[in-house]
Amino acid sequence: MSRRLDVINLGDPAQRPEPKMMSSCETGGCSGGPEPLLPPPPTFGEVRINGVEIPPEAIAQEIQHHPAPDAEAAWVEAARALAVRELLLQEAKRLGVIAEPGTDEIDRSEVEDDATIRALLEEEVVPAEPGDSECLRYYEANEDRFRTPELFEAAHILIEPEGNSEQAWETALERARGIVGQVGDSPEAFAGAARVNSSCPSAQQDGSLGQIRRGELVPEVQAGLEALAEGTTAREPVRSRFGWHILRLHRRIEGRTIPFDVVRERIADMLEARSWSVEAARYVASLAARNRVEGVLIAEGL
Repeated sequence: MSRRLDVINLGDPAQRPEPKMMSSCETGGCSGGPEPLLPPPPTFGEVRINGVEIPPEAIAQEIQHHPAPDAEAAWVEAARALAVRELLLQEAKRLGVIAEPGTDEIDRSEVEDDATIRALLEEEVVPAEPGDSECLRYYEANEDRFRTPELFEAAHILIEPEGNSEQAWETALERARGIVGQVGDSPEAFAGAARVNSSCPSAQQDGSLGQIRRGELVPEVQAGLEALAEGTTAREPVRSRFGWHILRLHRRIEGRTIPFDVVRERIADMLEARSWSVEAARYVASLAARNRVEGVLIAEGL
């Protein structure tokens, strides 16, 4: 299992959060492209691990990977991350840990220090392996997480207004209402009307939207489908920013609970990863307690 102690941003730098950006207008000018949010000068003392200083320039560079409510908090998080990194590298050197840098799934080479830290944590951090009973308890307590989504097999006819005026919208609404009156609940009539009248590319598939999960449609259309009985067409068109939608619900497919045997391995991986994170944080805190750390509180951020 691939593991990473998030609090210190171990591993591939490409996996770190994107830096927070501010537009030039937000920073006082309107010259064009986005500019990085730079930290203020540090407001605390030097950061050292066993006498080795973490340069302020390195903290300033690291800060982009630590979104925070304000710049000073981001500076503290960046300083803590680099302090932990230095602490682990010193411990790996003390123990004589040697690691061969690897590559990821797209053949990017691992940084040597990252490989060393990874090897150290693999040797020193041992997560608890969850048994069947623990996995089953988690499954039973979180059964709603192991359900397939409810699906709506639906179709629509989109009638776009010819312009943005209220009159154009009213005209499009009347046209949509006329189509509703013609098709009723007949699936054949709906399909024919979709091919002739709909402005959506789905017109070529009789207006079919396929099997839709909640959240995949704009809220107005989703709410309209939720209110329909299977095999019926909405008697009133639904308005969205795209136009008027004539909705038809072919059928509703209820979600089902996935059997424990199917998800048992996934649960075990999740519980083991959670255990690893806890044990890794404890390991780092114990290192901090045994070494001389100045300028930042490591255990506070774990």
